[in-house]
Amino acid sequence: MEGVDHLAHERSKAQFDVDQMKVVWVGSRHALQVSDRIARLVASDPVLRKDDRTMMTRKELFKNTLRKAAHGWKRINELRLSEEEASWFRHYVDQPAYTDLHWGMFVPFIKGSGTEEQQKKWLPLAYKMQIIGCYAQTELGHGSNVQGLETTATFDPKTDEFVLNSPTLTSSKWWPGGLGKAATHAVAFARLITDGKDHGVNGFIVQLRNLDDHLPLPGITVGDIGMKFGNGAYNSMDNGVLRFDNVRIPRDQMLMRVAQVTREGKYVQSNVPRQLLYGTMVFVRQTIVADASTALSRAVCIATRYSAVRRQFGSENGGVETQVIDYKTQQSRLFPLLASAYAFRFVGEWLKWLYTDVTQKLQANDFSTLPEAHACTAGLKSLTTSATADAIEECRKLCGGHGYLSNSGLPELFAVYVPACTYEGDNIVLLLQVARFLMKTVSQLPSGKKPVGTTSYMGRAEHLIQCRCNVQKVEDWLKPSVILEAFEARAIRMSIACAQDLSKFSNQEEGFAELSSNLAEAAVAHCQLIVVSKFIEKLQQDIPGKGVKEQLQNLCNIYALYIIHKHLGDFLSTGSITAKQASLANDQLRSLYSKLRPNAIALVDAFNYTDHYLGSVLGRYDGDVYPNLYAEAWKDPLNESVVPDGYREYIQPLLKNQLRNARL
Repeated sequence: MEGVDHLAHERSKAQFDVDQMKVVWVGSRHALQVSDRIARLVASDPVLRKDDRTMMTRKELFKNTLRKAAHGWKRINELRLSEEEASWFRHYVDQPAYTDLHWGMFVPFIKGSGTEEQQKKWLPLAYKMQIIGCYAQTELGHGSNVQGLETTATFDPKTDEFVLNSPTLTSSKWWPGGLGKAATHAVAFARLITDGKDHGVNGFIVQLRNLDDHLPLPGITVGDIGMKFGNGAYNSMDNGVLRFDNVRIPRDQMLMRVAQVTREGKYVQSNVPRQLLYGTMVFVRQTIVADASTALSRAVCIATRYSAVRRQFGSENGGVETQVIDYKTQQSRLFPLLASAYAFRFVGEWLKWLYTDVTQKLQANDFSTLPEAHACTAGLKSLTTSATADAIEECRKLCGGHGYLSNSGLPELFAVYVPACTYEGDNIVLLLQVARFLMKTVSQLPSGKKPVGTTSYMGRAEHLIQCRCNVQKVEDWLKPSVILEAFEARAIRMSIACAQDLSKFSNQEEGFAELSSNLAEAAVAHCQLIVVSKFIEKLQQDIPGKGVKEQLQNLCNIYALYIIHKHLGDFLSTGSITAKQASLANDQLRSLYSKLRPNAIALVDAFNYTDHYLGSVLGRYDGDVYPNLYAEAWKDPLNESVVPDGYREYIQPLLKNQLRNARL
């Protein structure tokens, strides 16, 4: 039971108020109380167990997912959970399901793109789950390039209907979650054609399956696209394929908030600006950034606890071995990931505020901050999901061989998380969108147009190009103003260097293609600056609780100095810092790891995850790892029999040298 006592001892070292840090992590005391209550409710429900799902066949796993979704909906209604409580409930069930797309994409898109009449018709059905919706945009041949979609919706004025067709194999809808087996309806995206004219891509509400027997409607070919990466993981989701063959829908099932087709077949833009649709995109990407901090914090929690339990080498005269977490090599890999989890949480919080701000401005027909908000959410989605996917895998390695076991929770967490690097915008494509925005902002600097929001630092371009980092001793790297200026200098210098290189090309698009990797790096620099600046802004707030602010300050400095260390080439090549200052930054980073060390376990406890949600033998709260690893091994189906199936056919003939006569 060494692990149990060991983690209790670790917790006693904490130099801050852990309960108050839990409030900071979740956002408010109310949110903490709600999330804590719902987490325990889910953990205590036997229907919602998840320790067996990596051993299920695909069919068993999918049926298990349907059962959990139905049971969850029943419990939500029985307990009369509020919208906030229901959202936490689905979060803690922690199994990808068709409901994710129903609530996360189908409902928000109808809210954002449907007229009032359409919302009144469809949203009550969706809210009561009398219909199940999905979001059918991606096709076999086109994902990121939405304007390249091939599905067509041609208006037939004789019948007042749209006729949907999949004219090519590559126009098959491919990947939408919930589409394969569960959804009854889809928001399907197609090229809108009236009187032979193509008006581009629009959304349509299309019924896919009969509401009585769930069979596909005439002209609909629909199914699942097959097994995906990993055991369990995202295989609980029925990602689907869909083809249309002259499928007719009423004209009023075109989502008509920003454009409509009249009874006569005339395409008309409404007086609602198309930019309003960006509000939904900002909302979805903001939730993805929040999810990144959650997934990263889970992996870090497992790796940190296990690093404190595991002992290896360093024993003298038969004494105890050294805790793995005390090795500097472990700290230098693990602690920046812990800092990143907090950094992503706070930038996600800020994105929530940004979404509210953008929505209010859009409703007032103020689109001034929209390009910046769009670039910002695109870039942060890319940055946080890529970093999180890499970090989960790093946490697996930090747990040594046992991290590769399914019951460590890390392989499934990785498999379920990595699609986030691709869905809702491929991460490299998104960085290039950010780069376009940055190049436009740089090009407008001479005209005196003031950059807004997260690009406001570009308004000080003249100073930032000439300034020199004034770090002279190790402690200087603890000054927020010093860190911020180094990040701003690096970001603006990389953007201006790209703009100057672009100006040498007579054809701007050719230049953009040639310099795309440099442009992507400039976008990353800009996004990392946003994360650092929002962490610093968080620290300027009034944060109660003994030692809480000090720990957050340490985490902020670790995140910033780790990024400097990791991207040292950028900082040195742009002249933002000197080699000597880089060396001092590394010295400070090592010192910060030592400061964080006694608080590491308490900092992951502040995530407040139940063992059920964490789903890891290595990351157990009580640290009692080895007895439970041993017990879990015997639950494997292979251990149901002492002699394996196939022994008589394949092993015995081999041992007896009788393979020639064996019936293989």
